[in-house]
Amino acid sequence: MRMMITIPRGFHCLVRKRRSEYTYQADHVIIVSLVQEMSFYRQRSINAILKSITVSRFATERVAPLVRQMDEEQKFKPEIVKELFENGLMGIEIDPEYGGTGASFFSTILVVEELSKIDPSLGILVDLQNTLINSLIVKLGTPEQKKEYLTRLAADTVGSFALTEPSSGSDAFSLKTTAKEDGGDYILNGSKMWISNSDLAGIFLIMANADPSKGYRGITCFIVEREMPGFSVARPENKLGIKASGTCMLTMDNVRGLQHQISDVATRIEAARLLVYNAARLVERGLPFMKEASMAKYYASETAHHVTAKCIDWMGGVGFTKDFPQEKFYRDAKIGTIYEGTSNIQLNTIGKCLMNEYSK
Repeated sequence: MRMMITIPRGFHCLVRKRRSEYTYQADHVIIVSLVQEMSFYRQRSINAILKSITVSRFATERVAPLVRQMDEEQKFKPEIVKELFENGLMGIEIDPEYGGTGASFFSTILVVEELSKIDPSLGILVDLQNTLINSLIVKLGTPEQKKEYLTRLAADTVGSFALTEPSSGSDAFSLKTTAKEDGGDYILNGSKMWISNSDLAGIFLIMANADPSKGYRGITCFIVEREMPGFSVARPENKLGIKASGTCMLTMDNVRGLQHQISDVATRIEAARLLVYNAARLVERGLPFMKEASMAKYYASETAHHVTAKCIDWMGGVGFTKDFPQEKFYRDAKIGTIYEGTSNIQLNTIGKCLMNEYSK
């Protein structure tokens, strides 16, 4: 029995000849001829196989020449990480709605296998990104969290999963990191160690004990951004192996989760959007729109100013520097409350319209 898969001519393909022997071939057909392996290959989707072939070529041509250097320098080359994102390998199962590839879990396994053949460190980077970080947010995240974080994780942001602590290795549920509720926020304190991908990560999933009385059921996963005040990442450990894969200690000193504040900001933005859409609808239908347009202009411009100011506050001291884009959005948003009629002018217009309506 033979199985044939046609692919473009000149494509370097991976062909399994025996159970332990692989070779590359430049022909346009892959032939898998061993009868005892047919049941295995029948279960693979064609797309998954082709993806593994493409990844095999990427690993051989782009990664292999840099493996020794990355191991000696104990870090990945930025261009390699960038190419992982550009080739969709950091968001394999993420829905295309969020910029992901939308492929299967089995595709992820094949990708990790092919990368690990050339460099296990790179295999770990892609494995954790897809099977832990992305997977958790896909399964447990709110629609807002998915839109906010999956789009970044698929595009250009590395994620890291933080569970292990100095006093809880094998017993993963004996966590000392705490999350105490404070008004509408949670305050995280504690430390994590041996956290993979943490040297590159911009988004961290932190496991913390929010209610010790409930045992392991009191453990909650918190999304923490690298720039949050009180959150720090130590230098990578000098390990025996997988040296290019950064493994660091994390420290949380009164890191404040912003659940309710972010919810408030999101609600304000949505309300502003609906006011603008409503005014546009009235314009298109040829109906009076002066009051609604003034409401939209007033509320949207004030919301933009409020939201960008909150972003500055959330980032602490670094929010006051020009190292991050928040300060530019803050400066740019201010003009919205001034041009095309200041906020006070809009309030005057709204008041006049209301007086006319209720005096009739």
